[in-house]
Amino acid sequence: MRYKFKEKQKLNIKVENNILEFESDSFTPKDIFECGQAFNFSKEEDGSYTFVAFEKIVNVSDESGKIMIKNISEDDFYRYFYDFFDLGVDYKEVKKSLSKDETLKKACDYGNGIRILNQEIFETIISFIISANNQIPRIKNSVRIISKMYGKFLGNFNGIDYYSFPDAQTLSKAKVQDLREYAKVGFRDERIVETSKMIAEGFINENDLKLNTENLREKLQKLPGVGPKVADCILLFSFHRREVYPVDVWIKRVTETLYIGQEVPKKRISNFAQNIFGDFSGYVNQYLFYYGRENKIGKKVEK
Repeated sequence: MRYKFKEKQKLNIKVENNILEFESDSFTPKDIFECGQAFNFSKEEDGSYTFVAFEKIVNVSDESGKIMIKNISEDDFYRYFYDFFDLGVDYKEVKKSLSKDETLKKACDYGNGIRILNQEIFETIISFIISANNQIPRIKNSVRIISKMYGKFLGNFNGIDYYSFPDAQTLSKAKVQDLREYAKVGFRDERIVETSKMIAEGFINENDLKLNTENLREKLQKLPGVGPKVADCILLFSFHRREVYPVDVWIKRVTETLYIGQEVPKKRISNFAQNIFGDFSGYVNQYLFYYGRENKIGKKVEK
């Protein structure tokens, strides 16, 4: 299941041999995939990124402002990846609005090519359950192993075999000990299986897309392993709720250092963002997270 978007506008794209090309000044694969919002991808030696979404193996690169998307048809591009890459949103205008704040201007300039992905709901839920108290390389490895163990073989691309992320019905039947031993998910093993069972039984449905953000956040937190931060990540990256501001260690440090000036509880960070950034909070979150993490803003230096 995925969020339903409004009618798409046709882009000026060139298509040849399942390679799409279009121009954009707000689309940089490195910024998109390295800003902590997705895990089912790998970086190629040529600097391009290969990822799996909607049972497709896709490669994307930026060649001097020309975006090249390989291994998909034009139909698949508009059916899946136009929305996946949030191409219906004018990020140039988003950055223009945010850049009235000098601090955000620096963050926007640093992460100029960020686009917030709109990912498949079940995969996002499980991926961010795995992300709790975890590091990105380990999260990526767990997602890759789960896909190989329970997903569908999609094919080989650049010498690597790729698999789809399993659906809820399949993952609900996984053995807890196998997830812990082979996928290295640690204490999250039972939570993954129980959440998969709940979703397979219809806990998340089409009507949830119509819920207001607060009610949907409360419902998501009824899933095992989904706390406030994970719920907000799910809302931001798969339900298109751009008003949320997920608070992890990095965004807490960055917001405290650049705005609040002192250490405060996580809840105050969220409230601050809502009061100051409002409906743009999700965009601000991604620009500040990427800018802060990559430049180690607020990180204590060990003596």
